[in-house]
Amino acid sequence: MTTVWRHFHALNDTRLQVEIVSALAESGVQTLPLNQKSAKGPGIIFFGEISQELCEFMRSVSRKGHERVLAVSVGNAHSHCEIWSLLEAGASDIVYWDKQEQRLQELFLRLKRWDEIDEILESPLITINLVGKSLVWKTALRQIIEVALFTDAAVLISGESGTGKELVARLIHSLDRRGQKRDLVILDCTTIVPTLSGSEFFGHERGAFTGASSSRDGAFALADGGTLFLDEVGELPLELQAQLLRVVQEKCYKRVGSNSWQKTEFRLVCATNRDLMEEVKRGRFRHDLYYRIAGWECRLPLLRDRCEDIVPLVRHFMCQLAPDDNPLELEKEVEEYLVKRDYPGNVRDLKQLISRIIYRHVGRGSVTVGDIPIEERPVIDSGLCHWCDEPFEKSIRKAISIGVGLKEIGRVAEDTAVDIVVQAEEGNLQRAAQRLGVTDRALQLRRANRRQSDVYV
Repeated sequence: MTTVWRHFHALNDTRLQVEIVSALAESGVQTLPLNQKSAKGPGIIFFGEISQELCEFMRSVSRKGHERVLAVSVGNAHSHCEIWSLLEAGASDIVYWDKQEQRLQELFLRLKRWDEIDEILESPLITINLVGKSLVWKTALRQIIEVALFTDAAVLISGESGTGKELVARLIHSLDRRGQKRDLVILDCTTIVPTLSGSEFFGHERGAFTGASSSRDGAFALADGGTLFLDEVGELPLELQAQLLRVVQEKCYKRVGSNSWQKTEFRLVCATNRDLMEEVKRGRFRHDLYYRIAGWECRLPLLRDRCEDIVPLVRHFMCQLAPDDNPLELEKEVEEYLVKRDYPGNVRDLKQLISRIIYRHVGRGSVTVGDIPIEERPVIDSGLCHWCDEPFEKSIRKAISIGVGLKEIGRVAEDTAVDIVVQAEEGNLQRAAQRLGVTDRALQLRRANRRQSDVYV
């Protein structure tokens, strides 16, 4: 029996409500009235018309998509625009009410699947290895879990370096429900030597080439019954892409130096930091191979697109690097710095920074700004009190050393400031004067006097 909350939105027909609740219970779905003050977990909203009010209500109870909410229409058909608006508001799916046994069973199975996926999402397998609670991260993980659990599809994981592609590949292998499942075999396509690529993938027989003193299994043999993870598959040369396509299609291969065919059966998971569709258009990646390896594609979000996960990730890495019953705390300024910092290397970049901070930290007190390595500290726009920095002072020293007087130094500094601002404001003297803190008239007179002195010179 699956238990979810229920809500009837603008449906006041008591008889219909009782009928719906009873039919769901008979199909294995127990529903409880929604308590809006403590709304949590999956639920079902029954409605007649899609309205702005319904969309706002959906955003509230789904927490903008964090919670699974099934929208069930008890009214007429709705326009495409209305349906997409409700999905955008946070509905996980929209179906039409039908008391037929098949439809009720579909509702039950759908809710049961969601429950199973979310149970794994909250399990240590995820919370320890793939930290994050942001909506974009949870959405990606839910899709990954569903594909890994309920399909045998080949998966293509795309994303920038450091977004967690190998961790996702390991998760897919862990969740794969095949009986007698064997190992996860990882092959980094960036490290494959072209002259030995055949041996890496297909294996070889003894004496197949100079130095082959014994036979060797390749990746296809080692992954038989398990999962083959090809990291950075976009780096494969076209010739090897064609050979990989044949194995994926026919499930058999020959060792280098052998004439006999070997069978293999593996789940294929690939990863790339390239846009493979763009590579296909440019002729650098085979379109037929792309569609074979991308039975389902997962695009991992950048760290800057999941900023709310930065602090949980920081705490996770600190616990890894400095395990203790009393985890380290962050000073407010440190937390603010970590959230605002740019991470070109994504999560891997963040982990490296935290390791350097922990190496500098002493004792069990809070992590302070002094623990941040000097080269990692932000370049501050110090404002008016510190605008005269070292380069400015060097220019003044140079002027003095060659005999330039104070009056000339001041005049050149002022003229330079005027030129910079007027250029920045594209010649608009009114805006330039405002930025310089003078009147329009004063700026005009200054520029006129300057032009006149330039003529006399």
